[in-house]
Amino acid sequence: MIAKWIKFQILDTERQDWTRGYDTARRYFDREGSLDVPYEHIENAYPLGRWLSDQRRAFRAGTMSSTRADELEELGMVWDTADTAFAENLAAARAYYAQAGTLAAPRHATALDKPVGQWLTNLRRPNGLGKDPERTARRAEQLAAIDPDWNPGQLGWTVDWQRHYTGLTALLEAGGTLDGITPGVTYRGDDIGRWLARQARDWTRPNPEQQRRLGKVGVKPAARPQKTAARTNTKARAAKGSDAFTRGVTALAQYIQREKKTVVGRHHVEELPDGTSVRLGVFLSNQKSRRDRLTEQQLAALAELGYHWTQ
Repeated sequence: MIAKWIKFQILDTERQDWTRGYDTARRYFDREGSLDVPYEHIENAYPLGRWLSDQRRAFRAGTMSSTRADELEELGMVWDTADTAFAENLAAARAYYAQAGTLAAPRHATALDKPVGQWLTNLRRPNGLGKDPERTARRAEQLAAIDPDWNPGQLGWTVDWQRHYTGLTALLEAGGTLDGITPGVTYRGDDIGRWLARQARDWTRPNPEQQRRLGKVGVKPAARPQKTAARTNTKARAAKGSDAFTRGVTALAQYIQREKKTVVGRHHVEELPDGTSVRLGVFLSNQKSRRDRLTEQQLAALAELGYHWTQ
């Protein structure tokens, strides 16, 4: 009796579910020509994307019968487990974008019970999309289809800047005005008013594309007092500091390319091709301690090398 109960209540139910999933997958394939199904896709009230993901897990674990594997392969099933995990996280990214209007998510952000913020942070790091060129290009296209600006570092600014800019546009689209967005006005936890005031005050820091985007929504540089000759020395010191930063970043990129890591010893000295040297450990420590005074371009340069404490 127990054996019959197991057969009817468990085994037969499992077979019926598999048959329903297979039939749904076959109809999808007949219509679309592939089984490239988003994880969150629902086909005629059936969670086809999740079912296919479960089949890939069973195949990977070796619990799927060869008959079922053959039947799915005849439909064009792709067993790539790495792409399966990526597809599940991509579904979470779509859900987050639907709520926030951007993929510039903070690290702690979650969607569909997945740590989408940390996942996106990892993808933006060097080789974060994988080392296979074809797969990397495909994944980048999938992310860009959700948000063309998903990787702000490639545009020359930080994830934090992109998220605040999205918040500004959202507030304006909701009927807000630039005059009314003052420090203390927030969007999804970010103080957009304070950020807006800083953009207008430090207009020379954003790059030309950032300035174009700000100008598109009506932001203009704040009026500044007339320049005096006394500021000449200040500018000279700033230029010198900028040159030192450029040398530091050059040395850092050279070190990472050679050592394949971003951890630098405190006393490490990196020799440059021109015969000069940079105290790389000290340079990194100094940038981290003064990151609130770095320009957007400097923050983006460090983030591009994998130092995401700049965000």
